[in-house]
Amino acid sequence: MSPRHTAWFAWRPGSHLAPARPPDAPVLAADSWLVQDGRARFTAGHRARFLAACRAAGAGRGLDADGFFTQALARLPRTGAWFPRVELLGGARPVLGLRLRPCPERTGQARLSCWYGPDPRTCPTRKGPDLAALAGLRAHARGRGADDYLLTTPDGRASEATSATLLWWQDGRLCLPAPGLPVLPGITAAWITARATRLGIPLTPRDVRPADLSGHEVWLVNALHGIRPVTAWPHTPYRAGPAERAADWQRAWQDAARPLPAPRVPRPSARQAARP
Repeated sequence: MSPRHTAWFAWRPGSHLAPARPPDAPVLAADSWLVQDGRARFTAGHRARFLAACRAAGAGRGLDADGFFTQALARLPRTGAWFPRVELLGGARPVLGLRLRPCPERTGQARLSCWYGPDPRTCPTRKGPDLAALAGLRAHARGRGADDYLLTTPDGRASEATSATLLWWQDGRLCLPAPGLPVLPGITAAWITARATRLGIPLTPRDVRPADLSGHEVWLVNALHGIRPVTAWPHTPYRAGPAERAADWQRAWQDAARPLPAPRVPRPSARQAARP
């Protein structure tokens, strides 16, 4: 397969993934992660989040989302850089599919601006339904010299970026948005907080407004870029704090990649095995 080629594979429960044309249907659930030369990070977490999203979307057991995810992992290329996405597409008959995409450009830092307009999300705690709206908002940010927008609640509290979890350092503590805010459960963020706990670093959930982040080391974290320190706040009066901890954590994130499970070789049927 060409490294520039994007393909879509449909899941036939109890069978296999086959090349197909994706149906023109809304995305009910989705998940994606970075694959580099057959290595990926936290696939168990992405599986669990995707299965939970399928259940929340009302997907029936007959679709076998767990079996589909196993086959999707087996179908991924073992060379090159990819950013595959598993999808549950809705309609009269929901269908599971794998969108095999080449890896987009990745960066090690981010310019973050603030979005104070209407929140475009309709389902902020489930990845999938809001992907198109968030991509449009992110494109708007890039048109204004930023990499992403920081979303806020109606009362002005910072929640997350359009494509990443918000984390920051304050008083020697790793801080995260307070529980109850409308945010997507982040797989990369979960790894970061677990590592912080192992290292004895205090974790502190806090309600903050964007102004409270000024001067602190702020991170945007997700499965594509890993950990990106915020190095500029375009179109705001805020200033970026020094990225003193990011490099060490970025190295640890790089080292967290593990080989994908070996592709399963189909067993021949009894009739095939009997052929000379």
